[in-house]
Amino acid sequence: MNALELEQVTKRFTTVTAVDELSLAVPAGCVYGFLGPNGAGKTTTLRMVMGIIYPDAGTLRVLGSPSADAVKDRLGYLPEERGLYRKMKVGEILYYLGVIKGVPRNELRARIDRWLDTVELSGWRNRRVEELSKGMQQKLQFAATMIGEPELLILDEPFGGLDPLNVDLMIELILDFKRQGRTIIFSTHVMEQAEKLCDYLLLINKGRKVVDGTLAQIRSRYETQSVLVEADGDLEFLPSLPMVARVQANAHHLEVVLSNGQDSQGLLRALAERTHVRRFEIKLPSLHDIFIHLVKEDT
Repeated sequence: MNALELEQVTKRFTTVTAVDELSLAVPAGCVYGFLGPNGAGKTTTLRMVMGIIYPDAGTLRVLGSPSADAVKDRLGYLPEERGLYRKMKVGEILYYLGVIKGVPRNELRARIDRWLDTVELSGWRNRRVEELSKGMQQKLQFAATMIGEPELLILDEPFGGLDPLNVDLMIELILDFKRQGRTIIFSTHVMEQAEKLCDYLLLINKGRKVVDGTLAQIRSRYETQSVLVEADGDLEFLPSLPMVARVQANAHHLEVVLSNGQDSQGLLRALAERTHVRRFEIKLPSLHDIFIHLVKEDT
């Protein structure tokens, strides 16, 4: 079952096509990364999913419904533009939003206690939002998004304003949410976060899908021409081999870049004839490398 489906969805703003015939399917119970450079159409797409704006063409299904309005109490949304009532107290914010989300009042206070403890804000319950740092407000907004315990959680650039410790906390909370069988969609332009978190990825550029799939599937489509080598003895002969374009020395290994059309097995045979090979590993491209390659190619 898919938690979200888009088919040929298009959204235009006057002369600008922000999202262009976008199709995707998000399996239930996964972490789905929505990647792309700034202005690629990520936020516009998420706003259409949430029913904040509507597509000009195409269809959406959210938790099996053609409209987010019909399932709004089963959704959680953290927008890129954060917004909290600055004069309200931390506990009051969560209570107010919990009531709006339909949390039973006999459960709500215990749930507030749990989430304040989870995001390390228990000691700030009776402080006004305006007294919190930017990072603390971000964690409060995340708790507010989670207070209704949604089936589908949509996070637009969720790590902005957080220090590395709180980024790690947020990552662990997202993974714990997934372990409960829930679905998380988050947008980012930071590839390292996506590599840590995502089961499935979609790269969007200029409103169009560029590539999607699991990280392993995407990497397999864009294999590099590099091999990581560790071997005994002097390897100064490597640059003279006909299949080698260049050699780069790193702290504990050599990175051997093959010439176009050359096979790594030829390099392995040449090495085995001359030395004892301790490591011979095809270098997988990072998501960052693939992202840069595809966005430049699409420019």
